Amino acid sequence: MTRLPLSLLACGLAALACGPAARAAGPIADGDFARLRALIKPSPREEAWAQVPWRNDLWQARKEAAARGKPILLWEMDGHPLGCT
Repeated sequence: MTRLPLSLLACGLAALACGPAARAAGPIADGDFARLRALIKPSPREEAWAQVPWRNDLWQARKEAAARGKPILLWEMDGHPLGCT
């Protein structure tokens, strides 16, 4: 597999950032702001995960789950949260 030189990659990204699509976007009109905000704002159902009493200490969570006879959901990830390295 051939890798692109970093300078070529940087030029490509700069071209995308300065291209016609980047310039076509203007400010959001006041009338459109509320509509767009409602469109992208998570619904209460989509934010339900925030109501879960998450634990950040696995040993304490394990003891609490054992005492209550409940399972543990282990949410673990490696690397950057956006999937970038």
